[in-house]
Amino acid sequence: MKMLQRMAVIAGLGLMAAGGALAWNAVLDRDAAAGTDYRQLQKFSQVMDMVKRSYVKEISDEKLIDGALAGMLSSLDPHSTYMTREMYKQMQVDTTGQFGGLGIEISSAQGGILVVAPIEDTPAWRAGVKAGDIIIRIDDKITRDMSLPEAVKLMRGKPGTSITLTIFRKGEHAPLTFKIVRDIIKVKSVKGELMAPGYAYLRITQFQERTASSLKEKIAALKKASGGHLYGAVLDLRNNPGGLLNQAVAVADLFLDKGGIVSTKSRTGRNMSFAARPGDALDGAPLVVLINHGSASASEIVAGALQDNHRAILMGVKSFGKGSVQSVVPLPDGSAIKLTTALYYTPSGRSIQAEGITPDVVVPQVRVVKAEKQDDSTAVFERDLKGHLDRPGASGKGSSSGKGASFKPSEQMQKRLEQDNVLQRALDMLKGLHVLHARA
Repeated sequence: MKMLQRMAVIAGLGLMAAGGALAWNAVLDRDAAAGTDYRQLQKFSQVMDMVKRSYVKEISDEKLIDGALAGMLSSLDPHSTYMTREMYKQMQVDTTGQFGGLGIEISSAQGGILVVAPIEDTPAWRAGVKAGDIIIRIDDKITRDMSLPEAVKLMRGKPGTSITLTIFRKGEHAPLTFKIVRDIIKVKSVKGELMAPGYAYLRITQFQERTASSLKEKIAALKKASGGHLYGAVLDLRNNPGGLLNQAVAVADLFLDKGGIVSTKSRTGRNMSFAARPGDALDGAPLVVLINHGSASASEIVAGALQDNHRAILMGVKSFGKGSVQSVVPLPDGSAIKLTTALYYTPSGRSIQAEGITPDVVVPQVRVVKAEKQDDSTAVFERDLKGHLDRPGASGKGSSSGKGASFKPSEQMQKRLEQDNVLQRALDMLKGLHVLHARA
């Protein structure tokens, strides 16, 4: 409050006589000695006064202050930002899982706006926008010097209206153009189904208010569908841009009986640490976690905790590397600031800021093309030889029985397994781990 009062005094300094300015200098010298250089605020006041008096168009104090705050915070790091009243309200809506727009998580980047990850089943995802893309133009506006709030405002809009994104993608010789129709984005945070008898596929698209409880319910449902027990599970965090820290902690806790989950360290000494409580939703069954370049923030907290506690095998490619914590501070007029206040560390003490998490098994995503069905009609087996001996106890009808013989995954899961080489490898690994455990 004292600082704001001084700013109010400084704001009128441009109209003061020279003698008054000299008197004010003594106050500034005193405050500078106390650790705050209010001469810089004097400079701000002078520039603001000049803009108001001489700019080609009349402009309000609110617009100037909002612009100054936005510039101040965006100069710190890609994730600190000033939010107007409208933007802050929209951010609160976003964390509930329903909002209007394209469905992409973005960050600042040199030369444009970086796509951290497209959110699954949204217009941008369906159009083919990918993690790592650089948006260089939004409609006819170049993004090179555009702030994140400006980019968000341009991409948000009335559902049913279209927008054109021009994108630079590594490996492409020319920019790509995507015409996308805006929609109401209803993000279903947790998805899941059985890939094979006893093997669960769990997908988290974003960490929202009820992510952990929804995941717990999904695991219970799949366990029930498998006769009360799961042999293993895949937790898919690919292209998950993150979300709420408390939900990341709760999700990691679902799979851990003990051990640390994450800790944060700030410059002010306000450090926090989170540890797991007893209880494993999978009852110790093997777990494979999938990550890629679009796995960021809360996704990396979960992946790092499970990797450091030796609870899961990480598979895929290195994650995004966002190891910073943002605090949202509401302001009295309904606006807010989002400020980077700490770095987070995995249980072993690793900071993954700008480094990312390296999976235990590196498996790049490749385009899978289904091969033509193999013709076994010309192959010769023992059973084809004249006078071959029958297998003892065989009925001669070659019937197959056993648990899961009639199981058939959903059409969507079949398609996913056919096209997703990383998921194929994960399922094979789980089956191998189960066989080894059964033989032990």
